[in-house]
Amino acid sequence: MDLGLSRDGRLLFAARILRMFGYGSIAVILVLYLARLGLDGVAIGLVLSLTLVGDTVISLWLTTHADRFGRRRILVIGAILMAIAGVVFAATDAFALLLVAATIGVISPSGHEVGPFLAVEQASLSHTIADRRRTHVFAWYNLVGSVATAVGALAAGLLVGGFEAAGFDNLTGYRFVMLAYAAIGIGLALLFSRLSGAVEVDAPADTTIVGRLGLHKSRNTVLGLSGLFALDAFAGGLVMQSILAFWFYQTYGVSEAVLGGIFFAANLLAAGSALAAARIAARIGLINTMVFTHLPSNVLLILVPLMPNLPLAIGVLLARFSISQMDVPTRQSYTMAVVAPDERSAAAGVTGIARSIGAALSANLAGPLVATPALAALPFLIGGGLKIVYDIALWVAFKSRPPPEETAEQR
Repeated sequence: MDLGLSRDGRLLFAARILRMFGYGSIAVILVLYLARLGLDGVAIGLVLSLTLVGDTVISLWLTTHADRFGRRRILVIGAILMAIAGVVFAATDAFALLLVAATIGVISPSGHEVGPFLAVEQASLSHTIADRRRTHVFAWYNLVGSVATAVGALAAGLLVGGFEAAGFDNLTGYRFVMLAYAAIGIGLALLFSRLSGAVEVDAPADTTIVGRLGLHKSRNTVLGLSGLFALDAFAGGLVMQSILAFWFYQTYGVSEAVLGGIFFAANLLAAGSALAAARIAARIGLINTMVFTHLPSNVLLILVPLMPNLPLAIGVLLARFSISQMDVPTRQSYTMAVVAPDERSAAAGVTGIARSIGAALSANLAGPLVATPALAALPFLIGGGLKIVYDIALWVAFKSRPPPEETAEQR
C-alpha cells in the first residue's frame, strides 16, 4: 500500500525494519547466551536490568535534546551505541564488561524498541504527515517492525541450529548473532546519515519556555501518560520475549530452532494486530482502542502457564500476540497528537523512558523467578494482572481527553 511517504519517510521505515530484525534475533538467544556463559538467574537479571537502566539514562538525554540538537545527529549516535554493544557482547564473557556494555550500549532483551530511535523517528514521521494519516502510518510502521522482528527471531533460531548441525557448539552461533547485531548498528548509522533537513523542527524562539525534559505546555499530560506507561512496561518486563523463550526452554525443553519458529509466528500475528488497530481507532477512538483490545490479551497472558501441555501453551501465547499490539500504534499516535510539534521527540522520549524504567525494575525480578521451577508461573500472573490495572487506569484518566483530530471530526 502506498503510504505517500517522502524519501525521509522511506529511510525511516527501512531503518525500522533493519533495527527490529536485529532486536528480534537477539531476543530469542540473549538469555540463553548469558546462561551458556555461566551466569546464574540473579546475574542474568542484573544484566537485563542494567541494559534497560542504561538505555533509560542515555536515551532520556538524547531524546529530550533531539529537537534542539538535531534529530539526525541523535539517531546516528544511537546506532553507534548499538554497534558497540553488539561487539562487546560477542567478544567477551567477562561479567564486568558485559555489565558495562549493557549499561552504555543499546541492547533489546525484549525484542521491542530501546534507545532513542522510536521517539525520534515518530517525531520525524509526525512532522512530515497530516494528523489524519498519523495513526495509519504508525500502524504500518509497527507492522513492518513486527514482521522484521519475527524474521529476525526465526533467522537467529535457524542460524544457531545450523551451527550446531555443522558441528559447532551453540555458543559459537550465539556469538555470531551478536556480531550480526553489531553490523546492523553500523548499517543504521549509514541510513540515518542520509536523512535530509526536512525531519528537523524549528526550536522555540523563546528557549526559556523549554523545561529540563524538553517539554513546556504539555508537561503534565506527558508525565501522566508516563506514569501509566511505566506501570504497563513494569508488567511487560516480567514477560519480555527473552524471558518467554527461557520459560519455554526450561519448562518444555524447547530447542532454539523451535523457539525461533514460535516467536516468528507470534510477531507476525502482532504485526497484523497493529495494522488492524488503525481501522478500529477510526471507529471507536484511540483511547478506547488502546484499552479494549489490551484487556483480553492480558487475560490470555495469565492463562499461558496454566495450560497443561506445550501445544496449548503455544496456542494461548499466539492468541495473545494476535491482539496484544493493537495498543501500540494508537498509544504512539495519541502521544504525538496531544503535544506541540517541538515537544514530540521529548514527549515520545519521556514516555519511552518511563517504559524503560518500568521494564528495568521488573527484569531483575523476572530472571530469578523464571529460573525457579516452582515460581516460573508468577511472571505471567503478576504481569497480566498489573496490565489489567493499567488498562482500567488509562481509560478512567484519559477517556475524556480525545486527540485533536477526533474532536475536529465530531464538530
